[in-house]
Amino acid sequence: MTSTDIASDTTSDDRPELTPEQLAEIERKYDPETAFRPTGPILGAIISALLVAMSVYHIYAGGFGLIRELLHRGIHISFVLGLVFLLFGWRRAPSTDLPARAWWRVGGIPILDMVFAVLAVASAMYLPLLPPEALAVRVGNPSQLDVFMGTALLILTLEATRRSVGPTLPLIALVFVLFALFGPWAPGLLKHGGTSWLGLINHLYMTNQGIYGIAIGVMAKYVFLFIVFGVLATRIGLGQLFIDIAMVIAGRYSGGPAKVAIFSSAFMGTISGSSIANTVTTGALTIPAMKKVGYPPHFAGAVEATASTGGQITPPILGAAAFIMVEYLEIPLRDVLAAALFPAMLHYFGIFIMVHLEAKRLGLRGLKASELPKMGVVLRQHWLSIIPLVLLVYMILNGWTPDYAAVYGIFACIVVGVLNPVNRLTFVDLWNALAAGAKNTLAVGAAAATVGVIVGVVTLTGVGFRLGYVVVQTANDIGGVLGGFWPFNFFGVGQWSLFISLILIAIACIIMGAGIPTTATYIILVAVAAPALAVQEVQPLVAHFFVFYYGVLADITPPVALAAYAAAGIAGANPFKTGNTAFRLGIAKALVPFVFVYSPSLLLVADGFTWSAFAITLTGAALGIASLGVAFSGFLLTPLPRIQRWWVGLVAFLFIAPGLVTMAVGVALLAPVVALQIRAWTSDPAAAA
Repeated sequence: MTSTDIASDTTSDDRPELTPEQLAEIERKYDPETAFRPTGPILGAIISALLVAMSVYHIYAGGFGLIRELLHRGIHISFVLGLVFLLFGWRRAPSTDLPARAWWRVGGIPILDMVFAVLAVASAMYLPLLPPEALAVRVGNPSQLDVFMGTALLILTLEATRRSVGPTLPLIALVFVLFALFGPWAPGLLKHGGTSWLGLINHLYMTNQGIYGIAIGVMAKYVFLFIVFGVLATRIGLGQLFIDIAMVIAGRYSGGPAKVAIFSSAFMGTISGSSIANTVTTGALTIPAMKKVGYPPHFAGAVEATASTGGQITPPILGAAAFIMVEYLEIPLRDVLAAALFPAMLHYFGIFIMVHLEAKRLGLRGLKASELPKMGVVLRQHWLSIIPLVLLVYMILNGWTPDYAAVYGIFACIVVGVLNPVNRLTFVDLWNALAAGAKNTLAVGAAAATVGVIVGVVTLTGVGFRLGYVVVQTANDIGGVLGGFWPFNFFGVGQWSLFISLILIAIACIIMGAGIPTTATYIILVAVAAPALAVQEVQPLVAHFFVFYYGVLADITPPVALAAYAAAGIAGANPFKTGNTAFRLGIAKALVPFVFVYSPSLLLVADGFTWSAFAITLTGAALGIASLGVAFSGFLLTPLPRIQRWWVGLVAFLFIAPGLVTMAVGVALLAPVVALQIRAWTSDPAAAA
């Protein structure tokens, strides 16, 4: 970036800081999951009561109730779909103003949507309320009423997902439904015997392989409670504590506000699994501060967006994916959290390296002492707010079930909120927090039900294994061609096959993740990736994490980089430019999954773990990420010539498969560049940072 670019991109530095209402509108604009329509006061109060009832029910079920699995999932779907039709319109509302009165609309909600809400509740509860003995007889032989209710629930689920998430996911589900019905006419390996509409509804509605499957079960049992916990923890001051501590730790150093963004987003990621919500929450403070010390607006927005996407890979929340892994892999949650720890740290390390080098290249200052909070004051005001998170982590690490731990974390938030004089939690605050927590789960709940449709078709037709075979066969063919040429023939066909399989799956994850939520991307693609990578002898835990990481990367990958676009809205920057910069800053996240495929020890709990292998892997990954940071920043001690940037960038890929030999070769190849940098720095200190 030239000085002209910087000058032209900082013209908006004088923009006034955004108000909470403007920030909420930015989140609403870029996150379809929060684009709720306005309602009248009476109907709004009724909906608020339903949302609170939804939260209270799930807290009761998670901590005290003994409710049949099917009934619990049915109640969850009923709440989700019914409230989606009340809170999300056919089209996204152009504003938060109540629409004009009309005979076909009550309190801002069309009567037809109310009918849809009632039908959704009826169809979702019809099956769970059947006597178990009657249900056992009708599975495989559904009645006409069963088929009608199943058809209604399928259609309403797709429509609710379209309203709350967007059209991409329901369209994909519709394609899968058509694939199930018209299997005999599918091409090549995808051809199958097909099924009738009765057979499809029987599988998707009458069994636990479809809409009532694992995805919705995880949302009902775990994710809902953790989202409510995150909302309450933020309300009692934990989010502010994280931001203030981040400012104390990193604010004074070169380019301090950008480093604050990294630390605060990492901390916030422990209680928030949403990239966009994390971006708006911490970005409201960090982005204006970054611009103030001299970062270009698009770079400031990109830093916040990239750091905020780390929330979905940072323990203990991890979005919803951690709980899906628990169900799929049948391992304790603490193992999943342990596996996620160091890859998440490497993600933040990669951003930190680039931010630091950019600050040095531009000669940016840190925050002044007068601009920083005092650690003593911060701890005195907010130390109580950390207790619920500590309790939650302690319970999980000691083997308590995640839902039970979340319930007690919620109660701890309420107790702390009542006792804390700084962030006193009133009854109205508690009511609003419970309503907000339930509201935040609606879109992801609808998406989970639709993912159940897709997964149901996969299990009905076996298409997952067919697609996995196509991936492996394609990779083998390409690997066979590459293996015939120098210098590619230094690696065997099997090695090329694995590498190309990973690239194909990564591309598919990024493309899918551009239009649908991360968790949905993960569930859909793991059905393909798991069989494909199993053939390549990749451990299931590693395969699941690989897909998950690349699904998260879509939030900062243009052309649909929603977290980056939200950050651009706060920064007053070009959205596409911000997205491109965010992808560059997050390039470490694209490297880390390859590292743990080739060296699973990075995940701590993978098979064959040893501390020596872990140390080598972590060191090699850090060197590779740092090298990529230098290559993309174009700066180490002084600006790097283009040829040196390319050289360092290429050498970085040696660290994809960390080992003593590859590290030694990599360090030896980097040494000349480092020597040239030291010589340039000592001969012309003015050119250095």
